[in-house]
Amino acid sequence: MSIYLIRHTAPLIEKGTCYGQADIDIKDSFFDEAAIIKTVIPVEFRQVWSSPLQRCRKLAEHLFPTCPINLERKLKEINCGEWELQKWDDIPSHIIDPWMKDYVNVRIPGGENYIDVYDRAVDSFLNIASGETPVAIVTHGGVIRSILAHITGTPLLDSFKAFAIHYGCVIRVSRNADGFIHEVLSNIPTSKEQHKPSPK
Repeated sequence: MSIYLIRHTAPLIEKGTCYGQADIDIKDSFFDEAAIIKTVIPVEFRQVWSSPLQRCRKLAEHLFPTCPINLERKLKEINCGEWELQKWDDIPSHIIDPWMKDYVNVRIPGGENYIDVYDRAVDSFLNIASGETPVAIVTHGGVIRSILAHITGTPLLDSFKAFAIHYGCVIRVSRNADGFIHEVLSNIPTSKEQHKPSPK
């Protein structure tokens, strides 16, 4: 049983911009990044699942041109609600501070918290894992981190430190007698990311 978790390649967006479910396109480096992914995944898959956002869908279609792509809304990144496409540094501190202090439980205004992402991501993963494999899941950093937190028993609050998920990351999940194990196949830092306000 093998499930390949694949994070999308670098998105076409200015560093320091808050984005989650905004449907952002991909950078010109897409083909180079996708070529690296191809070196660590099998040639054939029984099924392919993808977030419907284009930065994932385009990668899935490129990697698996002969395989039908199952688009799954539960595999979307966190919903950033009112903060979508705002600069992190432009969000007033009195609004963002409660979330920064407890992003696991505090919801972004009009959006989600980390538990919301975790619940839907794990539900989708377990459903996919019950089917035929090998299977590929092309998705986002928050979703992959949620799945890894689930299979390793890592508290959500500790998951960002526990799992570095760079653009184009590929992780293989397998089942053993005790549950699931994972192996990082590729995780090359390609560009510096910023998903919070700049330090003051």
